[in-house]
Amino acid sequence: MRMLAILLAALIGVGAMAAEQAPPLKVVMFSGSSEYNSNESLAAFKKLLEEKYHCQCTLNVVEDKGTALTGADGLATADVGVFFTRRIAVSDEDLAKVKRFIAAGRGVAGIRTASHGFQTWLGFDAEVLGGSYNNHYGKDEAAEVTIAEKGKDHPVLAGVKPFTTTSKLYKNPKLAADSTLLLTAKTATYGEPVAWARDAKPGVRGRVFYTSLGAPQDFEKGKFVRMVANAVVWAGGR
Repeated sequence: MRMLAILLAALIGVGAMAAEQAPPLKVVMFSGSSEYNSNESLAAFKKLLEEKYHCQCTLNVVEDKGTALTGADGLATADVGVFFTRRIAVSDEDLAKVKRFIAAGRGVAGIRTASHGFQTWLGFDAEVLGGSYNNHYGKDEAAEVTIAEKGKDHPVLAGVKPFTTTSKLYKNPKLAADSTLLLTAKTATYGEPVAWARDAKPGVRGRVFYTSLGAPQDFEKGKFVRMVANAVVWAGGR
């Protein structure tokens, strides 16, 4: 028994060393949602990922409703793409780079306006993220964010507890059939899904996470940031 314990301890030690020696997860971020201060939020998030989650991040600032996806070439070597853009009318050339990245099975994490992040590829929402964005409710209203029963044991929710959001909820009446609902949010009068994940589909896409939250006040909540950080690592296969 003593020898078995020693062997197990040695194996655990080797596993820990391997984790430390693994190359950092390469994360490429695209920020282009000025209404929600995505530049500031993702800059702070980048720092967190690099300091605490063994990631190497590149943050590309894209013009809100612009015509260029700055840094699209970085997708060729990235493990995960984080998208927080809004109605970018990008060229066919840049969209092709995004689509190649997705088809190669790399991870995707979409935040807030990513559901309508590409004006020239509105299908990104349903085809990749698995949502059905249909505008938002008319005013900010406090909503209680709770963990969905189906997703309570998902790795993205490790260490995440219920919290409150005060930004407008997005309407997503129907999620893709293969989505795992993670979080729902309810006000006094309505409720919506606000975070979900999709497992990889070989030859089509890798792991995908999306949250319709992501206003500046959400990024001030440790529970929300923990979830998105978990999602990046999970999407990257770690």
